[in-house]
Amino acid sequence: MKKRTAFIGAILSLIPFGQPLLIKTGVVLSSSAVMLSLHEKVNAETFTFYFNRAFEKAKRGDHYGAIADYTKAIEINPTNEKAYYNRGISKIELKDYSGAVSDFSKAIEINPTYAKAYYNLGTLKGRYLEDYYGAISDFSKAIEINPNDIDYYFNRSVAKEKIGDIKGACVDAKKVVSLGDTASDNKSWIRDNC
Repeated sequence: MKKRTAFIGAILSLIPFGQPLLIKTGVVLSSSAVMLSLHEKVNAETFTFYFNRAFEKAKRGDHYGAIADYTKAIEINPTNEKAYYNRGISKIELKDYSGAVSDFSKAIEINPTYAKAYYNLGTLKGRYLEDYYGAISDFSKAIEINPNDIDYYFNRSVAKEKIGDIKGACVDAKKVVSLGDTASDNKSWIRDNC
């Protein structure tokens, strides 16, 4: 089939672009239409095509479709950390937590300075897996990479509180305020616990 398509494309490339081609049966075929349809098929086999389509599916809430397209994108380019990261986000939405851990871990393996992957891995561990020590470790790595992100400190503070490390939780909560957070519930928690 690929040889036939290539042959037809080669023949049509000899015809001036946009000019009609009369075929023996009376069918009129334009070389521009064939070239456009061939371009769609070629485009459908690129990493960018599958990645963008997966992203749109995820935005619409079609996480099964998004995972399938991210998987296809990863098959084409297995070294793109964002495809693993985004697939991990969709897996969380479908409650496939071990799959999400695997994808975030792979994104980090590819790019060890991917702070958002550490952050989401920590959030997943703390919120869904109740692995607060693992969450603290991941949030700490995210903070090491990006020390000015309020969310990283806030979530590490919550995880520290869960394990009974109120002193450590207070340090992180105060850092959140020093970075500019104005949430009254955080300030009242500091007032009540620190």
